[in-house]
Amino acid sequence: MLAVHLVSFLFSKVQEEPNKEVDRFLQAMRLGDEQLKDISSLFLAEMKKGLSAESNAAAVVKMLPTHVRSTPDGSEKGQFLALDLGGSRFKVLCVKVREGKGVRRGRVEMHEKIFPIPQELLEGKGAELFDHVSESLKDFVHENNINMEKKHPLAFTFSFPCEQSSLGQGLLLDWSKNFHVRGVRGKDVVQALREAIDRTGGIDVDVLALVNDTVATMMTCGLDDQHCEVGLIVGTGTNACYMEELRHIDLVEGDEGRMCVNTEWGAFGEDGTLKDYITEFDREVDAASNNPGKQIFEKMVSGMYLGELVRLVLLKMAKLGLLFDGCVSSALRTRGKISTADVAAMEEYRNGLKNTRVILKALGLTPSPEDCVAVQHISTTVSLRSSNLVAAGLVAVLTRIKENRRLRTFRVTVGVDGSVYRTHPQYPKRLHGAVRRLLPECQVRFVVSERGSSRGAALVTAVAQRRVSLRQKVDEALSPLRLSIEQLQMVKAKMRAGLEAGLRQERRSEIKMLPSFVCQLPESSEHGEVLVLALEETFFKAFLVNFNKDPQEPQLQHKIYPIPAEITQGAGTEFFDHIAGCVSDYLDYMGIKKSHLPAGLLFPFPCDQTAVGEATLLSWTKGVRATDCEGHHVVRMLQEAIERRNEFELDVAAVVNDTVGTMVGCAHGDPRCELGLIVGTGTNLCYMEELKNIKWEKDDPTDREIQRMCINTEWGGLGDDGSLDEITTSYDVAVDRNSHNPGKQRFEKMTSGMYLGEVVRQTLLDLTRRGLLFRGHVTEALKTPGIFQTKYLSQTESDRLALLQVRSILQGLGLDCTCDDAIIVKEVCGAVSRRAAQLCGAGMAAVVDKMRENSGLDRLSITAGVDGTVHKLHPHFPRVLKETLTVLAPQCNVTFLTVDDSSVRGAALVTAGAAEKKV
Repeated sequence: MLAVHLVSFLFSKVQEEPNKEVDRFLQAMRLGDEQLKDISSLFLAEMKKGLSAESNAAAVVKMLPTHVRSTPDGSEKGQFLALDLGGSRFKVLCVKVREGKGVRRGRVEMHEKIFPIPQELLEGKGAELFDHVSESLKDFVHENNINMEKKHPLAFTFSFPCEQSSLGQGLLLDWSKNFHVRGVRGKDVVQALREAIDRTGGIDVDVLALVNDTVATMMTCGLDDQHCEVGLIVGTGTNACYMEELRHIDLVEGDEGRMCVNTEWGAFGEDGTLKDYITEFDREVDAASNNPGKQIFEKMVSGMYLGELVRLVLLKMAKLGLLFDGCVSSALRTRGKISTADVAAMEEYRNGLKNTRVILKALGLTPSPEDCVAVQHISTTVSLRSSNLVAAGLVAVLTRIKENRRLRTFRVTVGVDGSVYRTHPQYPKRLHGAVRRLLPECQVRFVVSERGSSRGAALVTAVAQRRVSLRQKVDEALSPLRLSIEQLQMVKAKMRAGLEAGLRQERRSEIKMLPSFVCQLPESSEHGEVLVLALEETFFKAFLVNFNKDPQEPQLQHKIYPIPAEITQGAGTEFFDHIAGCVSDYLDYMGIKKSHLPAGLLFPFPCDQTAVGEATLLSWTKGVRATDCEGHHVVRMLQEAIERRNEFELDVAAVVNDTVGTMVGCAHGDPRCELGLIVGTGTNLCYMEELKNIKWEKDDPTDREIQRMCINTEWGGLGDDGSLDEITTSYDVAVDRNSHNPGKQRFEKMTSGMYLGEVVRQTLLDLTRRGLLFRGHVTEALKTPGIFQTKYLSQTESDRLALLQVRSILQGLGLDCTCDDAIIVKEVCGAVSRRAAQLCGAGMAAVVDKMRENSGLDRLSITAGVDGTVHKLHPHFPRVLKETLTVLAPQCNVTFLTVDDSSVRGAALVTAGAAEKKV
């Protein structure tokens, strides 16, 4: 037993001494974690440089967009041909992808054949190389009896750096891996392949996708693991790719979604960034290479160079007498005599030392046991540095993804391929360990690519076909929401006809054109205090408006009271009793219960007015359904409720529609304001109409000296007679059918905040049932009316909101979505809100054109006061509204004015004027 321990001790000493000598000699190759973190930071900076349009030209890490925008989701299907060109041999494959959720192994069938490339073609003309590839493709098609009656999609895996402007195009930047084919650099390799196929004849294919082998690796692994969004190759060469947010890729237009970026990280260090980490052996390898000064990172880590690095170390140590008793064989002096496969063999766990002795003897050397241990340690040092450097680069990529998502920790899968990773016994373990040490907050899973990159290239093509098909179907589904100029002109004409019919008091008109008895705009001479009682669908607001200090900027003091749903849907007496209670509380709150101030009622529901303070409710809108109110005098119902309380007296001098209040409030600051528009929970428009155009059912109740009056159009009723059926979608029909007032307020249901979210939900529901969203899974959340609020349209379409946040909103609603789903949802929101803005613009065009004709002007300049949550909060609504108005009413120049609390200010001004006349 003692003898065994003694032998073990002596053997460890034999290992220890050479290892110390090697460590001293190769100190520069031994990188600590702090150095690796520094390298990772340097690479992350290079990534950002390559992504930026301003610095890309100077960047050595080119960060090439691949136009691969999605990883597989399991619904891909079809038969594809594939070419895989990247070494001294190339493959032709037939790949069948079968549709099915949770696609796993066996769902992709492949037949392949390997064809050699004669050495003379690697250094010959480009046309000759591609002719050889094309002829081999034709042989493969005939050998496998592939039916050529229809055009076959073909995926082209091309393992060299290309600049792509589309998925099916790529300009070769440079050859690598001992390729020196003439006349191809700077040319489109897909076009070169197509021309060769045409010359060959007899095969009908469509080259749909050019795919880097690293990207194909990611796609292959992504078929089995949807968390896979990074591809890594460590073989003859090395490279990495990952899914980057499109908004960060300056070289590609658009900012929606993600795109795979091929980093081409082998060039890292060409600008001297890695000078502190490059050894004399790296410089020797570079100087003797076919491309000195290029691919510096690749020459430090990839299989094409690892064996040569080991040979150079052995050669120098032997020359210094540190190995083989100073003996240097001619084989050891010969470039390429130690391969990366030899390095892997020397590091085998059980047979490493034995393999080392065999390899060294084959080099004409006579190694001692100490020499074998030292050489094995040299191999380990070189390959360990390789795995550490690859880990540093990979950590930079993962950090980039983490920063894009603004996460502290996340889960990701890395698809891996390459001979070094596959065959080196220790490499994967070392790489995985280094990544986890350097980035412990990231849960990384490494998956080896099955059947190489060829399957991934076919999957890229399959995904591209799926996306094209999906795009066509989504466009088809959303096309009814996208209005043409001709359709908008029709809406304008229908609105104009409705305005005229309403002014003539024709009973069939759905646009009521209600006189407001507001006949002149404020003159800034108001004084005193007034109460404004503002009624909304779910809130009541009481305001004390003081004009004494500054009539232009009156002071507003208010309090908000919620109105419970059971009140808005209950008896009318309870509704107005609740309002009276709120008024009582506010008067107590302000200490003015005995002041007897004039009051104005800001009332956003259609009323038939016979005077500024006399209004009969025609119908409730916006979801209010209090009974026994329609057809009754609004002020009287409120006064009766106040009398029932018997606590205070109130003189309601004016009833003002909120749209009218908005116009008057804005006109207080701009006398050209003769138009009011609200697009909020509901929508409405008012404007100053010539009195002569208004037909009165009874005697004209106005002063003969008055020439104009503000008309409350109540344009939300447009279409109730079927006049908008041409542009009404199935989604609008569903929203109307499920509303509180089916068949009513059809225009409002296509444009206002109370309904836009529901139009979106109905659209999403339809797309999901068609299998175009959420993997066809209709959740209970999606079937819930009202769950998609209109505020989500504004949030989703915000220019500052990343798709990750859009996905967060949807997931908060119980809608588990992919990046592609989020893009479609954002598009749906855009289509619905754009249509709403265009419809309002078309309706407004009818009004301003009428006002221009009333005035007898060739060109009208006017201001419109605007209010409402949709107009205020939606990021694009105001712009689309104005653009539409400009196109449909080119002879009218409309300035839009928004003033805080404009409707309250306007109601206060009207009330003050009405109270003054009473006095």
